[in-house]
Amino acid sequence: ETVKVPFGTKFLDAAFCFPAAVHKDVHTAVVLTHGAGGDMNFTHLVSLARALASHGFLCLRFTCKGLNLPYRIKAYSAVWDYLKTLQKFTVKHTFLGGRSMGCRAAAALARQLRDESEDAVQGVICLSFPLHPPGQTHTHRQRSEDLRMLPEGVRVLFVSGTEDNMCDRQGGSHGLTVKGRSEESVMEEVNSKVINWI
Repeated sequence: ETVKVPFGTKFLDAAFCFPAAVHKDVHTAVVLTHGAGGDMNFTHLVSLARALASHGFLCLRFTCKGLNLPYRIKAYSAVWDYLKTLQKFTVKHTFLGGRSMGCRAAAALARQLRDESEDAVQGVICLSFPLHPPGQTHTHRQRSEDLRMLPEGVRVLFVSGTEDNMCDRQGGSHGLTVKGRSEESVMEEVNSKVINWI
């Protein structure tokens, strides 16, 4: 179901993936957003959203085209506020996540929300977290600050390719492509890891 999320004087495009049997017993929600390029219809996000819904989780993904991180965080906060106003579900557990720049915004918002409540967010899902610009491994402390400042109880899942040049590892690329494997098989593995972790 596509929706428009109020964001200042604008609206953000967003989409829900609901569990097949929609009932009030859905207690866990996952919010996802894309990286610097693309939108909420990025293949990996759609695949993960559908997999989450098929396992009984509510998933809300959204598009924010801004490349400015503070702007992205504000957009993510608007989506968070929108999710809290939903009446048809009793959401008790929320996980924030995204891909690349999207998971940087998710981690930053989770850090900000600790002032609202220690258990506002149960975890952060980081798909291809860009720990540093390509090849600039010395800059990792700045980008990891939000992760290091998360409340102790907030769990973090990292899914990164071993050849990701933004995560200083030696596998898979930043786009999670693996030589000799289909994109679908890689996504199935990633989806399974995320669902088991939640």
